[in-house]
Amino acid sequence: MLTQLAVRDYAIVDSLDLELAGGMTAITGETGAGKSILLGALGLCLGERADAGSVRHGCERADLSARFDIATLPAAHHWLAERELPVDDCLLRRVVMANGRSKAWINGQPATVADLKALGEHLVEIHGQHAHQALLREETHLRLLDDFAGQRTAVTELTDTYRRWQSARRRLKRLTETGDEVQARRQLLRYQVEELDALALGEGELATLEHEQEQLAHAEETLREAQFAVECCDSDEGGALALLNQAMHRLDPLPGSDRGTLAEVLAMLGDARIQIEEAARELHRFADATELDPERLTWVESRLGEVHRIARKHHVMPEELTALHCQLQAELEGLEGGEQDLEALRGEVEALRDAWREQARTVGEARRQAAGRFGKAVQEQLSFLAMGKARFEVEVEPRQTPQPDGMEAVRFLISANPGQPPRPLTKVASGGELSRISLAIQVVAARHSTIPSLVFDEVDVGISGATAEIVGQLLRRLGENGQVMTVTHLPQVAAQAHHHLHIEKLAKRNTTLTRMALLDEAGRVSELARMLGGVSLSDRTLAHAREMLDASQQGASH
Repeated sequence: MLTQLAVRDYAIVDSLDLELAGGMTAITGETGAGKSILLGALGLCLGERADAGSVRHGCERADLSARFDIATLPAAHHWLAERELPVDDCLLRRVVMANGRSKAWINGQPATVADLKALGEHLVEIHGQHAHQALLREETHLRLLDDFAGQRTAVTELTDTYRRWQSARRRLKRLTETGDEVQARRQLLRYQVEELDALALGEGELATLEHEQEQLAHAEETLREAQFAVECCDSDEGGALALLNQAMHRLDPLPGSDRGTLAEVLAMLGDARIQIEEAARELHRFADATELDPERLTWVESRLGEVHRIARKHHVMPEELTALHCQLQAELEGLEGGEQDLEALRGEVEALRDAWREQARTVGEARRQAAGRFGKAVQEQLSFLAMGKARFEVEVEPRQTPQPDGMEAVRFLISANPGQPPRPLTKVASGGELSRISLAIQVVAARHSTIPSLVFDEVDVGISGATAEIVGQLLRRLGENGQVMTVTHLPQVAAQAHHHLHIEKLAKRNTTLTRMALLDEAGRVSELARMLGGVSLSDRTLAHAREMLDASQQGASH
């Protein structure tokens, strides 16, 4: 239930703080006073579109907030809890800047306008003065019947299932249409991966092969040169060791010479002999280890040739083959997984189709069962509104093709005069009749609404006299079980209200402002008298207004 509404610098309102209660609240005022400003401010808090015109002239921004008591609204509790917002309060705030941009908050946390709208659907239901125009659209008939049947959640789930079904169908179609191309790519990848699997090029193998090939290719020359070097070092005739030995032998016994100098020379020659002996031994070992293996050389060169051939085939360097192998394997696995996904997607499409059909069957059965009850309930309200001889029926027909909201088309039929068959509402109702039919339908819909706050914006247009009094009684009964706010120009309706909110327009310092006030009993009599007789209030008009108010309140108490 809406408990507070605060408005700052909105339209022609500079400042407004309203405390609202349950029951029926009538909202009245002179033509042009701005009776719809209250509903406009509430609408912005509930996520309606804002523009720069929402801001009072000369101000930077409009600031609006609405507080709700949601103690008896589990759906609103759940909505807040799902988004980890406090559930012990429900405060919606909207700020509209002079440039038309706006910001929103829910319980002090930043929110989107879509969030306001989604939460607002659990808080307030607005029946506008143009609701009878909506009755000219048959989709409105379907929605009203679903609300009456308590199918709003079921239809939402049905629509969601339909959208997921169609989305899966579109994905399946795209995959199927590209199936031939994908299959050709899959076959090519399989061949390429198998070829690289057969090559089985190991990590670092290419460098090893290239090194081995170089050694094997030059093994004969290497062996020949190594053996020649051995001969140079250790040959009995002319080898370095033999020549060193001869030099040392000749220098060692020389008499009369400088023994110190010769000793140093002999030491150096001795060191050289040791180094050459070690080099000769290493050359012997190197020559012994060098093998001539033409068969191995042929295999290594053949293996390298195969590696280079496949690299050229894939237009990569030989050292890039390992990375290419991994890349092609991953792509192939993805495509083969896609083939499995295709089968899974076919199963998903079938499952969603079956789920939608079952949900549509359940919703359709509920619609057919509710149609008669809805028609009877509207018929009863029409009798209250001086259309007792009218016949109202709800026609439910099967559609030829599936639609998001099911397989049924709903049409309201009316026969305003006895002896005439019911015909579509859009074709037979006059303006005055359509207003009363619209009100009857809205009253029935509101009675079955789970939302405690109902707003009626001049839904009594085209109604007068005793019928207007009945309209007021109907709205009062609705308010006894919740909260009803109605903008009205009929004193017969306003007199039935539990509370009366008056709106007036004031001119102040070249500025037009709107003031709203909750009327006491004397104020209600004066306002009813104005609605009955205009600006000049005579004693007779005031007495009539007093009598109307007393009769309405006393009649309501019985």
